[in-house]
Amino acid sequence: QLQLADSGGGLVQSGGSLRLSCAASSVTLPYYVIAWFRQAPGKEREGVTCINSYDDTTVYADSVKGRFTISRDNAKNTVYLQMNSLKPEDTGVYYCAADLPPPRPNMCLSWEYDYWGQGTQVTVSS
Repeated sequence: QLQLADSGGGLVQSGGSLRLSCAASSVTLPYYVIAWFRQAPGKEREGVTCINSYDDTTVYADSVKGRFTISRDNAKNTVYLQMNSLKPEDTGVYYCAADLPPPRPNMCLSWEYDYWGQGTQVTVSS
């Protein structure tokens, strides 16, 4: 069974950067679509970005476009989320998720994921 371990969160000032990592236990990671979600206190979980299998096409939420970048290193079975120009509203627990790909790549941010990391806290101070 695929297991995910996300890490890299922390406390950063507004305008700063963090890089999150999502390490997978399975060697078949390239066959999975990977997404990052976040949940702020008192708010619903929201999709942040995702990267599709095979062609590595990406989708970003409007709130993070131009600031966040998702990438994968299949040799390391790891997906990264580079977060730049962080804002206080980016604060929350970030989770990576994985599943077999949706019918269309642009569905990956709204797809139902079966495999989840434990979450890593990101706090951006103003």
